Amino acid sequence: MDFNLTEEHQLIRQSVKEFCDRYVCPIADEVDQESRFPAETIKKLAEQDLMGISYPVEYGGAGADYLSYVIVLEELSRACVTTGFTVECHSLAGFPLLKFGTEEQKEKYLTPLCKGEMLGSFALTEPGAGTDTAAGTTTAVVDGNEWVLNGSKIFISNAPVAGVIIVFAMTDKSRGTDGISAFIVPAGTPGLEIGRHLKKTGIRGSLTAEVFLKNCRIPKENLLGVEGQGGEIARMTIDGGRIGIAAQAVGIAQAALDESIKYSKERIQFGKPIGTFQAVQWMIANMATEVQASRLLTYQAAWCYDQGLPFSTQAAMAKLFASETASRQTDRAIQIHGGVGYVKGSKVERLYRDAMITVIYNGTSETMRKVIAGGLLR
Repeated sequence: MDFNLTEEHQLIRQSVKEFCDRYVCPIADEVDQESRFPAETIKKLAEQDLMGISYPVEYGGAGADYLSYVIVLEELSRACVTTGFTVECHSLAGFPLLKFGTEEQKEKYLTPLCKGEMLGSFALTEPGAGTDTAAGTTTAVVDGNEWVLNGSKIFISNAPVAGVIIVFAMTDKSRGTDGISAFIVPAGTPGLEIGRHLKKTGIRGSLTAEVFLKNCRIPKENLLGVEGQGGEIARMTIDGGRIGIAAQAVGIAQAALDESIKYSKERIQFGKPIGTFQAVQWMIANMATEVQASRLLTYQAAWCYDQGLPFSTQAAMAKLFASETASRQTDRAIQIHGGVGYVKGSKVERLYRDAMITVIYNGTSETMRKVIAGGLLR
């Protein structure tokens, strides 16, 4: 059993870290405070072949493994969670196209996604249907050579800047989740409307909006997979996405640890750096231990994915532990920083707000426990 990253993985981490130091970190506070989408960063990521790093070369990707993608997300999120989250949401559109798309669909949509020529978005959640996808009310019916979609989605990230959105709709309500189908909806399609940008507590530079479908007509060939396969497509995509969320959480927790170590060496109280006090040392020790445990769980889930092994339970474990770790570590980081950490503009304050969402999206902690227990008790 080898716990060392390969030379290739180490080079990817180093190159992404250098990229972040040069392009991401200098604007991270501005992106957060102004709720500004970092379009220039996304363009540079595309130029570095990082928008499709884990996708096959024949579709414009870099041909790397999923662990490489996880490392990229971790480092991006360590610098700016908005940026890491945007890349993760982009991949949620690419994955189902890769796994379930026809060659024509891949050429038309997946290739420009992998090249970063356009962004992708994933539209599953509805106002009355979050985890309970069978409660969805968005519908799709056939009319001649077209599908006609009607309904609404909420909390759809990247929607305002996406070139294509993967939309899930009911084609047979009587079958529950087996009656859900997935559709490829290009931006600019008549009847597709992007609603207001939702202002969030954290990841403020990412663009999250409502999506409305009003007699939205798309060609029949824009059905992804087969009719009724949408539930399966959503589950597989979300399972992989949970590993990505775990990677984001690891990046947040590592950044909180980095800032806490630095401040503990600089802050003088009673004539000594606060890092010499046992109370602070124990907080740092606990933080470091939990960050490393989160990283190993996340890498294990990515390894299972790469090996073609079942990974749903591993992904849920990684997402559960890493997200709750990020929440704890950012709280501890503010405690170590004291009043300075509670002030707007401090990095640990931003990390604290960014960490909050990781325990919610792509399945709450309670949902993760349900998934884990289901995997163990079946």
